[in-house]
Amino acid sequence: MRAYPASSIGVACAAALVFPLALPASAAPTVSRTPALTAPAGESAVPGSTQSLPLRSLPSERATGAARQGLARSDVRPFSLVGVVWDDPEAELNGSVQVRTRAIGTGAWSGWQSVETHNHAHAADPGTPERDSGTVRGSTAPLWVGASDGVEVRVRAEAPRSGTGPAALPRGMRIELVDPGDEPGTETAGEAPGDPATDPVIDPAGEDTAQGPEVPEGTDTGTTSGQVPAPALTAEESAASAVNAELAPLGATEIPELTKEQTDAELAEQFGEEAAAAKPYVGPRPRIVTRKGWGADEKLRERNFVYTKSVQAAFVHHSATGNNYTCKQAPSVLRSIYRYHVKSSGWRDIGYNFAVDKCGNIYEGRAGGVAKAVLGAHTLGFNTNSMGIAVLGTYSQSTPPSAAVTAVARLTAWKLGLYGKDPRAKTTLTSGGGNRYKKGTKVKLNVISGHRDGFVTDCPGTQLYNKLGTARSASAKYQGR
Repeated sequence: MRAYPASSIGVACAAALVFPLALPASAAPTVSRTPALTAPAGESAVPGSTQSLPLRSLPSERATGAARQGLARSDVRPFSLVGVVWDDPEAELNGSVQVRTRAIGTGAWSGWQSVETHNHAHAADPGTPERDSGTVRGSTAPLWVGASDGVEVRVRAEAPRSGTGPAALPRGMRIELVDPGDEPGTETAGEAPGDPATDPVIDPAGEDTAQGPEVPEGTDTGTTSGQVPAPALTAEESAASAVNAELAPLGATEIPELTKEQTDAELAEQFGEEAAAAKPYVGPRPRIVTRKGWGADEKLRERNFVYTKSVQAAFVHHSATGNNYTCKQAPSVLRSIYRYHVKSSGWRDIGYNFAVDKCGNIYEGRAGGVAKAVLGAHTLGFNTNSMGIAVLGTYSQSTPPSAAVTAVARLTAWKLGLYGKDPRAKTTLTSGGGNRYKKGTKVKLNVISGHRDGFVTDCPGTQLYNKLGTARSASAKYQGR
């Protein structure tokens, strides 16, 4: 997600029970300013936790005079993901961040691991209520380190260039240690059949390679013979689930996949034959693990959902959280990123609309409904009329598993199809402001783009970016083009 320095308003509403093929273009652009809901004091009733520890100034580097901060080896409560935050969201951390962690169980300390420092490219657009909420902080990308109970941190500013003074580090730097909490009561995802490293190449006409193991379907809060009663949904859980009510039962842990024929029939039943016929190129709906399925704590996010008018493009990202996770751990990685985005970075919800793990499992991201045009915070300047898909991992040098690329193709074939978009085509979006395009610039982009197409950044990593052509072709085939 490295970004290199260079010299839209959504529609807010409460949960709706029926999703449209596209939100009306004439919808009035009103924005919710509801403050973020926070966890109870001490977070004792909330799954997961965040420890926030201040970094201390260290003597400047002798040879270059570069500023340094850090944290000596410390015993801490259990955590699995780390990141560094600071006070001013407009300030950049031009330098390096490295961490060492101590594994629970073995007590072994890891080597120094680098944290991606240039993360400001992933954010709400300038001038939006989310960006101007007063709660947003500057932040690095988060890094998944696995279950740990010790940490050491070192931060070093860039060495001064010839003729310039030492670079300053942002004020108020803290290390955030995120515990994702326990897994939900039911399994939500696991290792997909086969080895992701040896999965066959994408073949839309052949066997589906993107599906993980079976996930128990969600139930309502009633009981059936021989079953333990399911816990009642909270108001926040009900709202997050209700926006998917046309696709799955209230409280479902997954939205089941459909064939192309089943998808077309469902759309015809919901919207009528004529409306469905107007969008003939909708790919088969893939299986999607819901927020309930991966264990999102709905009390963390802001209450209302914010929508944009349409979905004209999909921006593909890598999460830059590292590849040292198993697919069974993917829900924990997601809960950690969600908590880091909201509690540490000050966002209203997780920034991405969807996530994909290395086994090809697809996860619902920002709340508001998987078929709806939910306004995300993933591609600074181009969040309006787009969606963001994060492939969990770091793919600057590592090749993404074919199952993950297939999942991107399947998801975009369905979601972009709902809005009448050809994955191989171009679309025009208006920049909300960024380091590649000034605010108000009309930009022609691929319907399936990489983050770097809209912002000067390494994201989604060169190896994943190089797979986007394959994803576009496969997505179009899934749509029947």
